Amino acid sequence: MAVESMAPARFMTTHWSVVLAAADDAAPGRGEALAHLCEAYWYPLYAYVRRRGRSPHEAEELTQEFFARVLEKDFLRSAGPEKGRFRSFLLVCLRRFLANERDRSRAKKRGGGRPTVSIDFRDADERYRQEPSDELTAERIFERRWALSLLEQTLGQLADEMAAAGKAELFEKLKVYLTAEAENPPYAEMAAALGTSQGALRVRVHRMRERYRQLLRERIAMTLSDPTDVDDEIRSLFFALGR
Repeated sequence: MAVESMAPARFMTTHWSVVLAAADDAAPGRGEALAHLCEAYWYPLYAYVRRRGRSPHEAEELTQEFFARVLEKDFLRSAGPEKGRFRSFLLVCLRRFLANERDRSRAKKRGGGRPTVSIDFRDADERYRQEPSDELTAERIFERRWALSLLEQTLGQLADEMAAAGKAELFEKLKVYLTAEAENPPYAEMAAALGTSQGALRVRVHRMRERYRQLLRERIAMTLSDPTDVDDEIRSLFFALGR
């Protein structure tokens, strides 16, 4: 199972149906589900291990070994929507794994026949160097990377929707307005470039923002056992970003 690095990270926020499929040997598409889980979480977990004081090489080795252990030990069989947030469950599993170096060494000695996971770590250390200063704990690094990637994935979904509607070029021009940055182009300037009125432009931007918010809420809801927790999770997301 090969997983290519993605820069910037846009990891898949795990839907519980994907988690359950990955945990079921007989489930159709189990291999694809496992690939999604690995792709979704390898970098946040790698960053967590690095912040715990491990070298780049050690973090790569531990991250890859952890995913192999997830497959081998069937950690996912104990995961389910009733356990709350999957990302929290996976982090607990990683902590247990790191606390038990003896099991890890024994697993390496067993050699052949073990499940293997291939992760492309080429950009991992460079990405880690761009993380915030050391004042953030390993847990905060993990949460921050989850939050950033969730926002990027939501943006990607909106881009795909607009491309399917024949509005890819419009999206590229207007996506800057999805944030409240002061340096965004003035509406008058953008309206002139698009050959439209400022009023029409504001309506388009408003609709894009509303759709973006809707997609973000939907993606967050898919990772929770209780949909009423969405607002709390959104607050956690922005807390992780330090906003």
